[in-house]
Amino acid sequence: MSENKDPHVTANAPKFVYAFTEGNKELKGLLGGKGANLAEMTNLGLPVPPGFTITTEACKVYLDSGAEPVALREEVGAHLDALERRMGKQLGQADDPLLVSVRSGAKFSMPGMMDTVLNIGLSDESVVGLAGQAGDERFAWDSYRRLIQMFGKTVLGVDGELFEESLEESKRAKGVVTDVELDAADLRSLVEEFKGIVSRETGRGFPQDAREQMDLAIRAVFDSWNGDRAKLYRRQERIPHDLGTAVNVCSMVFGNLGPDSGTGVAFTRDPASGQQGVYGDYLQNAQGEDVVAGIRNTVALAELETLDKKSYDELMQIMETLETHYKDLCDIEFTIERGKLWMLQTRVGKRTAAAAFRIATQLVDQGLIDEAEALQRVNGAQLAQLMFPRFDLDAEAEQIGRGIAASPGAAVGKAVFDSYTAIKWSRSGEKVILIRRETNPDDLDGMIAAEGILTSRGGKTSHAAVVARGMGKTCVCGAEDLEVDTKRRQLTAHGADGRGSLVIDEGDVVSIDGSTGKVYRGEVPVVPSPVVEFFEGRVHAGAEDADELVQAVHRIMAYSDRVRRLRVRANADNAEDASRARRFGAQGIGLCRTEHMFLGERRELVERLILADAEREREEALAALLPLQKGDFKELFEAMDGLPVTVRLLDPPLHEFLPDITELSVRVALAESRKDHNENDLRLLQAVHRLHEQNPMLGLRGVRLGLVIPGLFTMQVRAIAEAAAERRAAKGDPRAEIMIPLVGTVQELEIVRDEAEKVIAEVEEATGVDLKLTLGTMIELPRAALTAGQIAESADFFSFGTNDLTQTVWGFSRDDVEASFFTAYLEKGIFGVSPFETIDRDGVGKLVKDAVADGRATRPDLKLGVCGEHGGDPESVHFFHEVGLDYVSCSPFRIPVARLEAGRAAARGSA
Repeated sequence: MSENKDPHVTANAPKFVYAFTEGNKELKGLLGGKGANLAEMTNLGLPVPPGFTITTEACKVYLDSGAEPVALREEVGAHLDALERRMGKQLGQADDPLLVSVRSGAKFSMPGMMDTVLNIGLSDESVVGLAGQAGDERFAWDSYRRLIQMFGKTVLGVDGELFEESLEESKRAKGVVTDVELDAADLRSLVEEFKGIVSRETGRGFPQDAREQMDLAIRAVFDSWNGDRAKLYRRQERIPHDLGTAVNVCSMVFGNLGPDSGTGVAFTRDPASGQQGVYGDYLQNAQGEDVVAGIRNTVALAELETLDKKSYDELMQIMETLETHYKDLCDIEFTIERGKLWMLQTRVGKRTAAAAFRIATQLVDQGLIDEAEALQRVNGAQLAQLMFPRFDLDAEAEQIGRGIAASPGAAVGKAVFDSYTAIKWSRSGEKVILIRRETNPDDLDGMIAAEGILTSRGGKTSHAAVVARGMGKTCVCGAEDLEVDTKRRQLTAHGADGRGSLVIDEGDVVSIDGSTGKVYRGEVPVVPSPVVEFFEGRVHAGAEDADELVQAVHRIMAYSDRVRRLRVRANADNAEDASRARRFGAQGIGLCRTEHMFLGERRELVERLILADAEREREEALAALLPLQKGDFKELFEAMDGLPVTVRLLDPPLHEFLPDITELSVRVALAESRKDHNENDLRLLQAVHRLHEQNPMLGLRGVRLGLVIPGLFTMQVRAIAEAAAERRAAKGDPRAEIMIPLVGTVQELEIVRDEAEKVIAEVEEATGVDLKLTLGTMIELPRAALTAGQIAESADFFSFGTNDLTQTVWGFSRDDVEASFFTAYLEKGIFGVSPFETIDRDGVGKLVKDAVADGRATRPDLKLGVCGEHGGDPESVHFFHEVGLDYVSCSPFRIPVARLEAGRAAARGSA
């Protein structure tokens, strides 16, 4: 920070105003991105109109107290005096007015979210002086009407449509299409109309004092930080609400002084593709907002070379200077005033995911950045965008509705309304979209069979969304404008604008876009992702004809894998998912959920086990399940040969394996009315009543199930041990880890461990194989985290189940909160993001951090991982790196994202 030489600022008082010559790009937090970059360009000797920046600290004082800092007015006055001396004229001077713009500029770019006012200093007197100095009366009156329009809307709160309607009426009366066709007399009349609108709507005339205009505009920019659109944008982009905005006061330069003037936007590279070249738009005889508003068609930036070669050549040189200086793609706003080029803004430009990867590697090749920096220029969210198939946006498509983009991708298929039909049709080769009001665990088979899932209820953390993301399935949730009727097997889209309702029957083709939430009737062509084909091994980055994007992804992923400390495993329950995960770079399985192995035909065996009254019946059911389980594990061990496989013993809410209590009661009642008693149904109903729980997620599940149903866990342990022994006999290298779920106290773990070790010893003795099986637990209850030091005495490893840990810490159900209060919490800023999407660092995260420390204090070699939904979330991966976990585990499709973020976390930590 430069030395404070402002005589109006005491040694102890904060400095609220900086001239552009005093700042630099390192002061973004204080000067905002725009102010810091204006200062940086000034320091580089680029043509920047002189001005000054009011800091974000001044904004925070204003927003906290409702009044400007006492010293601010005096500091602004001192810097305004200096600006006037430099420009040789005064703000609003009658015969030759200095005019300024007042623009917002927060630390993080928030395009279009906050306010800007141009041409401050114009009045009924000074507009005449401006006309004389410019030699252009039309220009002066056009500038004045722009000031009144922007000031009226932004500062005084007048409905902007009133000004627009008046402008349109003037053009209609004149018989012209664009505002540039209005002459000076037309604009003078329009100014009077605009002033009349201000008087009618506000009860006061348009302010004629230039300093009053500037002070009011500064306050308006401060106030716009808390505008509805700004708050909504910050929530979406996860920008903190307490940063405040800086205000930039800049001397005006004019692009609307005739054909030798204009304004434009330029990019040093194509922000869509990342290709180098000349990219941008230019508009002759216009001010900056004309380009953004689209009131006239721009020309390609390359055409500036024929319109004004001198300015074009200078701009090209400046663009090269800025990109080399910032070492990144730069977004530039400029104005040409009668052949003189002025730089109004620059910033590191936003870009598509594909452009981000290409540009990062291009800059490495140019020697501007190293590989570690390239890794910071991309992120997991961008990689995820590149991995999912997408619709061909150039194709014609009939949109019938829109919901929440819950899981990215593009899916096309025939509409089906239940899991049975989804499975049946998919087995016959049909592609289907499963449509439900909402999904539940019973829909899992149908969800697996479907190309995508569409629900009319729920949100990003609903069952459908969470499961779909885990499977890499496209999903659109909460499409409230679509009515789902599962009985009639119809989806009804209620037309907007009176176009009537449209009915989709079962079997009709629909297309859903999980990246935008849009739902289409019929088939929309799908474009495959070359990045997924690369991860699958179908495309080789080293091939001469390999796509440049694939090459860029390959290079960055290779560097990430070299530097990351966290290993990445997969959540996989079958050999197919395990094989896919391995192709995607998984270093083992961190969670095999055995309850997924008991669906379908095996469910009847679980019912028999639960209903067993005698030990013989229970043993028969377990004996029938044992070979099935052993076969499951042999396939997994073969697919993951040489890599660890963590098998979680059975952990379902028990009701998922029993019929619905209402449905079964009706069935029994109807049978009794017909005197057609079914003993099995009666026994089943008694068992359902006996085991019915008000909150099954907090009931008989996990380790409790293994302790209550004798032989259940030991059967699974035996299946794991025998499968591992048979793989060893086949010259394989199985590395099984047995995980005991939902432990809350070390005594539970000790009992199950003792039983498991006896079974393992029996299998080792019978086969003569040293299995080297390890036993650990899943930390998913607050008490387990709080007593991690004790539990570690009987555990070889911990795996944090952050889904359940989040539910039990917060005291709400992931499946229920979407429909109740989550939306309100997000809107009110209580949540910046759902704690089921990104780890809650202060609550759940603190428990994880403390459990890591306590567990390793007891057992220094304790292996630590995470297998919840957060294992593939980019921000959460950084947290898990920080607290010292050994690995994260996530769904196969999120493995590349986790690999990338683990590398970014390591590179950032070393930096």
